[in-house]
Amino acid sequence: MASLSASNHVARVLSVANHAADVDAESRIATSWRRCLISHKLDPARQGPPQTLTEAEIRHVAEPLEQTIRLLTPELDDLARVLRDAGYCVNLADANATMLFSRLPGEADARMFMDWKIYTGSNFAETFEGTNGLGTALAERKPILVHRDEHFRAQWHMFSCAVAPLFDQAGRLAGAVNITSCREDLERAAHQLALAVTMEATRRMEGAIFRDHFRNAWIATVPGDGGSGLLAYDDDRRIVGACRSARALLGLTDGLIASGIDLSRYVKIDHSRHADEIVELRRADGRPLGQGHVAPPLRAKSSTLRRDASVDRFDALHRLAGNDPGLVKSMKRLRSIGDHNLPVLLHGETGVGKDVFARAIHAASNRARNNYVALNCAAMPESLIDAELFGYEAGAFTGARRDGSKGLIVQADGGTLFLDEIGDMPIALQTRLLRVLENREVWPLGALKPVPVDIRLISATHRDLGRMAEQGAFRADLYFRLRGMEVRLPALRERADRDDIIRQIAREEAPNCRLSDEAWSLLSAYSYPGNMRQLRHVLRLAGCTAEEGVITDADLDLPPFGGRAAESDLEAAERVTIVEALRKHGGRVTEAARALKLSRATLYRKIKQLKIETAQ
Repeated sequence: MASLSASNHVARVLSVANHAADVDAESRIATSWRRCLISHKLDPARQGPPQTLTEAEIRHVAEPLEQTIRLLTPELDDLARVLRDAGYCVNLADANATMLFSRLPGEADARMFMDWKIYTGSNFAETFEGTNGLGTALAERKPILVHRDEHFRAQWHMFSCAVAPLFDQAGRLAGAVNITSCREDLERAAHQLALAVTMEATRRMEGAIFRDHFRNAWIATVPGDGGSGLLAYDDDRRIVGACRSARALLGLTDGLIASGIDLSRYVKIDHSRHADEIVELRRADGRPLGQGHVAPPLRAKSSTLRRDASVDRFDALHRLAGNDPGLVKSMKRLRSIGDHNLPVLLHGETGVGKDVFARAIHAASNRARNNYVALNCAAMPESLIDAELFGYEAGAFTGARRDGSKGLIVQADGGTLFLDEIGDMPIALQTRLLRVLENREVWPLGALKPVPVDIRLISATHRDLGRMAEQGAFRADLYFRLRGMEVRLPALRERADRDDIIRQIAREEAPNCRLSDEAWSLLSAYSYPGNMRQLRHVLRLAGCTAEEGVITDADLDLPPFGGRAAESDLEAAERVTIVEALRKHGGRVTEAARALKLSRATLYRKIKQLKIETAQ
């Protein structure tokens, strides 16, 4: 039966050459099929895996893109977490369609991708594999969904691929973000939604690339019909860079930018000399362009802190704490140790924003002008963590780079090293890390002498490291080294300012939409097992699907098992009730106890028993 199906697919593809296939003759799929048949001379019946690089070849190809991959990894990890349950793998490929970064879904689906070699090192260029999401999106430089039997080769008919090309700071094709699913129960409409989420994530990645490249320039966000564009300019208001959409919007070219053309010939921007602000933009002839955003250079931001005592470097931490009494208390403690080289351990459920808090702690310290380097210990294979963290000398192992590699610890010298999910770090590497913290030096693999380092360590975990240490699953001496100060980050359902957070994230993720009353009721009552990350992705998707700018309950992808009504654990429900009462009464225990019809002593006992933090 399978061979008959493959035979029918091959006949259908071949008929495209004669414009006789039962597909739209002018569709992108039909056009790609004809390219594959006529220009690439490919055979749709060919069987076999894609071309796959060796580990040494992967390192060679990935080396020029190392910084970009590291910059985009948090966004790619977020995308993978959102799509994991739908069976999608997430890949970042270079402009030649070689996958350089992969995140596979759950075990059953992951085995399928491994068997078919859809992972790091595989090449899916259209010239080799025929019509497929990755190769065709790169060939056409446009996002595309290739659904099941739309693939050119019959053997790929069980996969659906949604891909968005990635462009660099100068509008050049840099690669693509690919998501692929082998789930048979997902209809094309579901993949279209996943493509919309991927396109939005890719736009944010392009923004990250642009801002990183022009970190020492002013950057203006310019609104346009096809989405906002980014313009970079210097202190003399000469344009030094423009992203792809800004070039299209304003008619800018490489030549004009290289000539140092004046910003006012395209856009008039009135803003203060150092502020990060929303501004009204106008074209050169005075016509309004709409509201934009201007961000000062990093150097301007740091110099502003020195000149303006009213600017508080702890602002980001205080914004993250919001009006939650427990977090406000923790932020006061963090403020007191801001410039001290004291390790911080962040503890909280997956998705509460541990990396965001870690970045804010770094930005508030006297190390802010130096590197912030992050590693997710759970997201990297055990065999690679050693070389990635501690580095290695040339020739340390087969496939090592000719010049060796500075590990993340050395890269963080003078700055901050953030180790996420440190509870997943193998015991052997815990021993090496402890030695680094004690001796303030690191031994790269194959090195003849140590490298001195000065780092501040911030760690994060959702595990109970104290219990793990008691059971021998985590080194007790390392645990106490990491726990200079422990900060508990509450789950979103526990936060006293939960409604304020939902409103703020809705403004950030769906700025052009408003929430219907039904949608607000659902968002406010939900328990968010995925925390901040889940809330962001739910609102991001809703912003893409909302009709006429109104988000309804139908736009909210909230699994029913996450609702409060489904929580059977009495202690969890009691905790939520007490936290809600404290929130409504501004953290005042006496008033909350009266509202709950409890004695103040009983409420204090429950607060201690349930480990609820209150403001002092």
